[in-house]
Amino acid sequence: MEKPEVKKNLRKEFTKGIIKENPVLRLLLGCCAVLAVTTSASNAIGMGAATTFVLVCSNAAVSLLRNIIPDKVRIPAYITIIASFVTIVQLFIKAFSPDLDKALGVFLPLIVVNCIILGRAEMYASKNRVLPSIVDGLGMGVGFTAALLLMGIIRELLGAGTVFDIPILSNFMEPIIIFLLPPGGFFVFGMLVAIAGRLSAEKRAPETMGCAGCPMATNCSKILKDNTDGKDGVL
Repeated sequence: MEKPEVKKNLRKEFTKGIIKENPVLRLLLGCCAVLAVTTSASNAIGMGAATTFVLVCSNAAVSLLRNIIPDKVRIPAYITIIASFVTIVQLFIKAFSPDLDKALGVFLPLIVVNCIILGRAEMYASKNRVLPSIVDGLGMGVGFTAALLLMGIIRELLGAGTVFDIPILSNFMEPIIIFLLPPGGFFVFGMLVAIAGRLSAEKRAPETMGCAGCPMATNCSKILKDNTDGKDGVL
């Protein structure tokens, strides 16, 4: 009987990072890297994959060591763990994709101080078991990658007329160069944040709570003293 409930909880932990608690579009974390590397779709997916790997591995390691790391040094310990996995990713990319390493530049080693990774380690992995922590990191990583990829596709398509360096709009319109510049990045980012906020908004009507649930209830002229039973009444 526990297995369906466990699967449901794991599914919830995974999906929350995609829309409802998307680290970029809802929590507004890691915005510097998002705006800097999303000038092309390939750069965006490279940064997203690297960050996802670090998120999953650091969450797993922090969860495994959560009862061993002293509370007073937990933040330096988390940063050390994160830096170790970032170093692995950086060396791997340097060896197998030098162009991507050059394109990401300083933002690749700066994954160490990405507040998404440290935040998940502190807020989730340090308080939960390994499997849920891995799923949480994977969900947040997928949400982060999806946000970067979407921004990268939009900016590259409108700014260069290509997607993954494949010409798409070259024969239909001139590229709008501003989308490859910081102002264009802020514009696309703001639009996606607004759309994500709209999609994740509650669709149901607010519950009827009566005057007791209103913060202005004590000053409301509709609340009168019921002289018959000594209780507050509502007209």
